[in-house]
Amino acid sequence: MATTKTEKIVVENVNHPGQSQRVDRHMYEAMKQAILHVLPKASPGLTVAEVQHGVLAHLPEDLFPGGAKAGWWMKAVQLDLEAKGIVARETTKPLRLRKA
Repeated sequence: MATTKTEKIVVENVNHPGQSQRVDRHMYEAMKQAILHVLPKASPGLTVAEVQHGVLAHLPEDLFPGGAKAGWWMKAVQLDLEAKGIVARETTKPLRLRKA
């Protein structure tokens, strides 16, 4: 399904309330599914590094060839999901994430 115009979705950032940006919907949705697949519901959750490593196996190769740009997308989607209350931070060092 090739289109000449990329579909966009508005994302938020938990660290910058009230600010948003538009990103590629397909990349966002693929990363969101991967994050929600690897994140546990229970504490203590996973570190950001563990999530970044874990999502790689669940990303479509056509969107993320060889894991390209997965780090940026993981962080952008993580912050959006936190802003929406879908992902929660644990008060640990290093930072740990879990499903809300």
